Amino acid sequence: MNQQPLIRQIPSNEPNQYQLEQMERKFGMFLHFGVNTFGNVEWSDGSIPALSYQPDAIHADQWVRTAWEAGMNYVILITKHHDGFCLWDTQTTQYSVNYSGNHTDVVKAVSEACKRYGIKLGLYYSLWDRSEPTYQKDFEGGYIPYMHRQLTELLDGRYGEIVELWLDGPWDKARSQWKLEELYDLVKRLQPKCQIGINHTVGVDRDEPGICEERYLPVNYQYGDPLRMYPSDFRLWDPHPCRADDPKIYTYGGEEYYMPFEMTICSREGFSWFYSNIYEQKPPLDVQDTVEKCRVCMQAGNVVVINMPPDTRGLLVESDIQHLLEISRSLGLARI
Repeated sequence: MNQQPLIRQIPSNEPNQYQLEQMERKFGMFLHFGVNTFGNVEWSDGSIPALSYQPDAIHADQWVRTAWEAGMNYVILITKHHDGFCLWDTQTTQYSVNYSGNHTDVVKAVSEACKRYGIKLGLYYSLWDRSEPTYQKDFEGGYIPYMHRQLTELLDGRYGEIVELWLDGPWDKARSQWKLEELYDLVKRLQPKCQIGINHTVGVDRDEPGICEERYLPVNYQYGDPLRMYPSDFRLWDPHPCRADDPKIYTYGGEEYYMPFEMTICSREGFSWFYSNIYEQKPPLDVQDTVEKCRVCMQAGNVVVINMPPDTRGLLVESDIQHLLEISRSLGLARI
């Protein structure tokens, strides 16, 4: 039986329809929540017990309502961070909400809240998995099939339309080990509109582990720079800002591709993705500086997400909400 050819990107110096739709979304919320929230860490190695994850409730309505009030048009939810703990009803692993102190399918709860508020849903998924035993086995019978099963669960329609897939953690393996062309094909067959971004997108692929050089930070991008993590539909390198004349054309295999940028911002100083017992001691970002970075990014035809981590009660921090609204009102985007 002949296998269908892989769905591939079409070289272009102009944005396609789905890229235009992404750029029109402009402003979104990043939601970092998971077992790390209960371990008081930003990253963990898969050793935090699943039972330690025990939020009082999943207040997805509050999360998405806040995004709507702030004038945001989409949210990106962590589904699995580097620790490998899964926030959805998965059949692939016992390191998930199904075996935790709260069995709520968080992806489902957020998906339903997004429908109520007319907000689009994006998902973050870590390629790196520090708890899955097959991780060191890339191909048949190894991690790639495991990863494809998980992504199929997330994208097969049970959670509705998914407009963005934010992929993280490719830096400890070479690009060739990820079989990114097959991953891209899988996603596009399940969700044709879904825009795929892989962190540390731009740079030189030495076909060995390691991240891009400082030369390829977003403020240093140049027209025609090489794509390290390809295929992708847009560029990522969190939490760095872009510049006003951010270029959009990048190259792979001698072809040019149009690639918008998504800027990610922590709501507080430092490396502040997940809530922890010291999170509220960290000062919030300067409002005017944040507003200026957002304006530069949006005026350059790019998009911005601001991270808002729920606490151990499953609630956004009230001071984070007020800080976000101050930013969004200064941008003229708030709905209240």
